[in-house]
Amino acid sequence: MPIYGCFLSSEENGPRALVEQAQMAERAGLETVSVSDHFHPWIDAQGESPFVWSVIGGIAATTSLTVTTAVTCPILRIHPVILAQAAATSSEMLGGRFRFGIGTGERLNEHVLGQHWPPATDRRDMLAESVSVMRELWAGDVVTRHGKHFTVENARIYTRPRGDIPVIVSAFGPEAATLAAEIGDGLMTTSPDDEVLTTYADGGGTGPRVATVKICWGPDQAEAERLAHRLWASSGVPGEASQELAMPRHFEEAAELVTVEKLAEKIPCGPDPDRHAEAIRAYVDAGFDEIHLGQIGNDHEGFFKFLTDELLPRL
Repeated sequence: MPIYGCFLSSEENGPRALVEQAQMAERAGLETVSVSDHFHPWIDAQGESPFVWSVIGGIAATTSLTVTTAVTCPILRIHPVILAQAAATSSEMLGGRFRFGIGTGERLNEHVLGQHWPPATDRRDMLAESVSVMRELWAGDVVTRHGKHFTVENARIYTRPRGDIPVIVSAFGPEAATLAAEIGDGLMTTSPDDEVLTTYADGGGTGPRVATVKICWGPDQAEAERLAHRLWASSGVPGEASQELAMPRHFEEAAELVTVEKLAEKIPCGPDPDRHAEAIRAYVDAGFDEIHLGQIGNDHEGFFKFLTDELLPRL
């Protein structure tokens, strides 16, 4: 039976709203949340993108939840040495209840310093090296190394993490799933892909398999579908485009072909708990250990009431 948590969308919500939603999640009886780490939202209609490390501090100060980044790219926009310090501080703030979700990122967020955007094979190689750098720093040693991608000179983290920091690796295909098994302590993805989970297991991966799932609960079916489309039509953009497009307006252009009806096939919308439960059971059947549900739109109080009263009992 999987653990259920809450996904907090930093693309849709400002920092205070994200902290309030984490508090709502804890009051609803959930014990774990994941929060996205973006520099830009996917599309302008989402309208937000706070600095995730500040948000984590607010959650740590006001809840007893486990927090996972979903996910951070530690290879370009922020150097892994700095992220190792941020993760260590977050772990200390949360009393060890921090997990570092990482991935190879998207051009949308990582190109902003004008660096070259590497191909996926190079980004996976950079990710593996960054994890090696961060684990060495978390051990508390003075680190100097001149790697293929990253240089570190005389760096030591004095505020060390509270125990080990589990590294949860994002995987949207078999290559990433293999890497997750090699360098990570768990896997995170957004679709009930049997091939990804099988590849992870075949590669020796034994850590938690975490899924983030968007839903749009609302009392009016048609309005919920329109809301999901207005804010998340970008979820219907297929293939590798989500890693390669540079700006929110590019996602808006690519999403022009995504209809309300087509997106509603992917994102469960409306008041019917059975419809939502059916969509979530696909992740249960695939074998995920944790399923983090993210509400689209502003009615989070209504969502958590629906979650506890109607949805979770069906699951």
